[in-house]
Amino acid sequence: MVLTRSNKKAPKSQTPPVKKNLSKTQKAEKPQTLTLNKRAKSQKKPPLKKQKKDVVQEDPLEEVSDVDSEELDDGEKGSNGFFSDDDGEESDDGEELLGDDFLDGSGDEEEEPSDSDASLSSDSDSDEGDILKESEAIDRAKAKEEEDADAELLDFNKEAGPDEHDDTFRLPTQEELEEESRGPPDLPLLQGRIKEIVRALSNFNVLRPKGASRKECAEQLKADLASYYGYNTFLIGALFELFPPVELMEIIEAFEKQRPTSIRTNTLKTRRRDLADVLLNRGVNLDPLSKWSKVGLVVYDSQVPIGATPEYLAGYYMLQGASSFLPVMALAPRENERVVDVAAAPGGKTTYIAALMKNTGLIFANEMKVPRLKSLTANLHRMGVTNTIVCNYDGRELPKVLGEKSVDRVLLDAPCSGTGVISKDESVKTSKSLEDIKRFAHLQKQLLLAAIDMVDATSKTGGYIVYSTCSLMVAENEAVIDYALKKRNVQLVKTGLDFGQDGYKRFREHRFHPSLKQTKRFYPHVHNMDGFFVAKLKKMSNMKQSSEDDDEAVETVEQADVSSDDDDEEMEKLSVPNKQPKETKENKMERLAKSKEKKKGKKDGKSNVERKPKKKRSDWKKEIAQAREEKRRAMREKSKEKQ
Repeated sequence: MVLTRSNKKAPKSQTPPVKKNLSKTQKAEKPQTLTLNKRAKSQKKPPLKKQKKDVVQEDPLEEVSDVDSEELDDGEKGSNGFFSDDDGEESDDGEELLGDDFLDGSGDEEEEPSDSDASLSSDSDSDEGDILKESEAIDRAKAKEEEDADAELLDFNKEAGPDEHDDTFRLPTQEELEEESRGPPDLPLLQGRIKEIVRALSNFNVLRPKGASRKECAEQLKADLASYYGYNTFLIGALFELFPPVELMEIIEAFEKQRPTSIRTNTLKTRRRDLADVLLNRGVNLDPLSKWSKVGLVVYDSQVPIGATPEYLAGYYMLQGASSFLPVMALAPRENERVVDVAAAPGGKTTYIAALMKNTGLIFANEMKVPRLKSLTANLHRMGVTNTIVCNYDGRELPKVLGEKSVDRVLLDAPCSGTGVISKDESVKTSKSLEDIKRFAHLQKQLLLAAIDMVDATSKTGGYIVYSTCSLMVAENEAVIDYALKKRNVQLVKTGLDFGQDGYKRFREHRFHPSLKQTKRFYPHVHNMDGFFVAKLKKMSNMKQSSEDDDEAVETVEQADVSSDDDDEEMEKLSVPNKQPKETKENKMERLAKSKEKKKGKKDGKSNVERKPKKKRSDWKKEIAQAREEKRRAMREKSKEKQ
């Protein structure tokens, strides 16, 4: 170590005189040595920390190069100026060592750090090379992924080739459909074709079948759905108008599954927590229904019949669908009010109203069908309800029985086609038609107007009407509410339900009142409950906006329009004598007679249009029974033919 230090210091003392004694020839040869030195430095780039030393040590390099150019005999000076002590033994042939080391770009003072510098530089070069290779590999992988994604997208859109396009999207020909109709339905074939058509209709511009229009695809989809799931053409067409193809498949599949069993805690006798503990001990697996209900429980499975437990018989809970909670929650009855339930059987909603009112006030539970009165009264007794009066009237006659403007709130869960509860009653798939929907819609309009007439608009706490159905048809829901808005001085208000889809403000060619967005729709594939519709009305005034003739028509809405037109013609005829300056006694008698006839209306029986509904009221049940018998016969004949 002492020798190396002495050798490193020696050239520093000799450097100045060597520079002063440089000859012209040495100066001439100096650029060549400098160029070689630069080449050596370019071949080996030391780290930044070593660059300062190189700058300081340029003088010894120049000295050694000058001495070498003059062929000095004193080799120790060259070794002391450039080489380290480790290479001292090889300094005898200093000229050869000088050339090799000089080309390698190594020096006396840099000999020891040169190894580390070489390792560092080699490591950095290798690291840079590895990073470049890795980046190139990543770029190649990304490019390959993009190519695969593009190929998959092309395959999905059926743009990869014409053969695949034709095989996937070719609609069946008329001959193939005839062959399919001859034999039993091929369910796998129908299922695959339904999926492909739904997929094509979801993105028709890209996935359009060759040589087929949207209408043809829609018609084929309706036919396949009807044959695969057992619907009639009318109901499939109605659902197809309500939902897009993808959502249509979801709701149809939801109709094939049963909804979860739910129960409602009777708060008149117990609390939900206590009831849940008791049922869990009996082997019932249950959970709270949802955040929006404080009394509901959903039952997954049970080791005992859930409808025959001691708690059920004691009236601690009621078997009730989750959708049946919604109308009562929207009604929100208060204590000491007068409430009417127009269609009360079997009593689930009535008992819920009584529980919310804490058995105060008065409830009129009306049911038109006598056989259903038994279940209604039984449930009222079992649940411990004491503020309810059960009555048996036609809902349209309740304003005459109870009186107009006599109650605070009315709940109308109107009879409907049941298109929202197909999972409970599969006969709806084939038993409903357009005539049934029209008949139900007209009955619902009459019941809703009667319910509005019973409510007192000046009530301090009430004045509300809740209308609900278990149907998905627009004609039974939004159209009925829009009709009531035109005929009575009522307004739609918020239902108080935080979930559910808004009602339709427009549907195909129909345009409804903008406030119908405050109504709520519930679907089985979205909310996991039966299809339901809920609307809440606030009565603003007790004045009627239309004549009674429009409200009393029974058979069809068109007949009501005809009767109103006849009344207008009679009013025009009656207004003619008033224009005469003088009236005789005979004219006065005739005018009074006509006015009496108008007031009496149907009692006089002079209008043939008004007589027909009365005659047909008694025949409704017979016609319905006959229609059902005909349908049963047709079903039996079809079953015999299949056998």
